[in-house]
Amino acid sequence: MGARIIDGKAIAAEIRQELKQQVEEMRDRHGVVPGLVTILVGQNPASVSYVTAKQKTAHELGFYSVQEDLPEDVSEEELLSMVDRYNNDPKIHGILVQLPLPKHINEKKVLNAINPDKDVDCFHPVNIGRLVIGGEEVRFLPCTPAGIQELIIRSGFETSGAEVVVVGRSNIVGKPIAIMLLQKGKGANATVTVVHTGTKDIPSHCRRADILIVAAGVPEFVKGDWIKPGACVIDVGVNRVGEKKSEKTGRMVPILKGDVEFETAKEVAGAITPVPGGVGPMTITMLMRNTVRAAEYTIKG
Repeated sequence: MGARIIDGKAIAAEIRQELKQQVEEMRDRHGVVPGLVTILVGQNPASVSYVTAKQKTAHELGFYSVQEDLPEDVSEEELLSMVDRYNNDPKIHGILVQLPLPKHINEKKVLNAINPDKDVDCFHPVNIGRLVIGGEEVRFLPCTPAGIQELIIRSGFETSGAEVVVVGRSNIVGKPIAIMLLQKGKGANATVTVVHTGTKDIPSHCRRADILIVAAGVPEFVKGDWIKPGACVIDVGVNRVGEKKSEKTGRMVPILKGDVEFETAKEVAGAITPVPGGVGPMTITMLMRNTVRAAEYTIKG
């Protein structure tokens, strides 16, 4: 019997419906609509696609949303001035600057210029500090790790006391999800091990995991025989490994592989996320949830 497939699209749709109801209640009770601005520099095709999807979702949820398109050669000063303007705009609760930025712009300087209370991507050092402290200090959760945590919770896996192994130590996924899962509270309270390129015998660590989260950035890095029977496997990787002709359109489309060897892993795991259709749909949904929370904080004062 193969693993149960964790449907990220279905879970994301469920959460978005919950958010839509929250937005309607916020508007009706308080006259407040969550406001999100997305700032795009240049016309990188992947970035354009991401921003378009974010704006589409914001509109569907009833947000007040603004899209700012800036030329590739915009100065750092002009970009910082725009961020400052939205920091002081009461209709905007969330500010997102789409990465990567052109080489002449200091990404760190731009991200640090965003008001931490509007930093819905949760990249600002203040929000990372809040995350580490945990509890009531936390305003926002980083979007992809938050999506991972929701997938685990809503798939019925118990995290309290569970052995969790995270493959990868990036600032975007590996480190924050490890911090989140070791905190006290729902969907956490786990025993967490982080493995990386300096770890000896990675497979032996993976085989201990009740919950295995893989964000290695290497196609099919984790093999089926690295997985504990019945484990929950969350594959964060999306790696383009070639192209194939679409049966629907006849056009060439990318072949995507995760960081887990899906065909062998699904024979061992209890549940597993597919690529695509697993973690990916959750990330934008968590961005929207952070924006709703940012608006709620303004109501509370």
